[in-house]
Amino acid sequence: MEAKLKLENMEFYAYHGCLEHERKVGNRFRVDFECTYRAMAAALSDNLSDAPDYSQIYALIEREMALPSNLLENVAYRILNVVRNEFPAITNASVTVAKYNPPVGGQVYTSSITLSF
Repeated sequence: MEAKLKLENMEFYAYHGCLEHERKVGNRFRVDFECTYRAMAAALSDNLSDAPDYSQIYALIEREMALPSNLLENVAYRILNVVRNEFPAITNASVTVAKYNPPVGGQVYTSSITLSF
């Protein structure tokens, strides 16, 4: 039995981007995380130690968002990598990192990148 865990619409203020003003002034970002994991042990035991703790996953994502990167691909990769290392029971995961009002010379609500394993 597999379960799907989602953390949706997490908002962070961070300093990601290739342009100097992005890394100096910062911007708002949204992160969506989704994973699947083997859930039989948790379903039977009703014990948090048998399931990924989403508060710990949030803390890992928050920590990675605080580290500036030039590219959203790098941020998304670091998030997936740290979650995979911390929670080996997770069999698949995806993360979307979206930047609000990206500097593209026109009206764009967000730009985003999604990575998965």
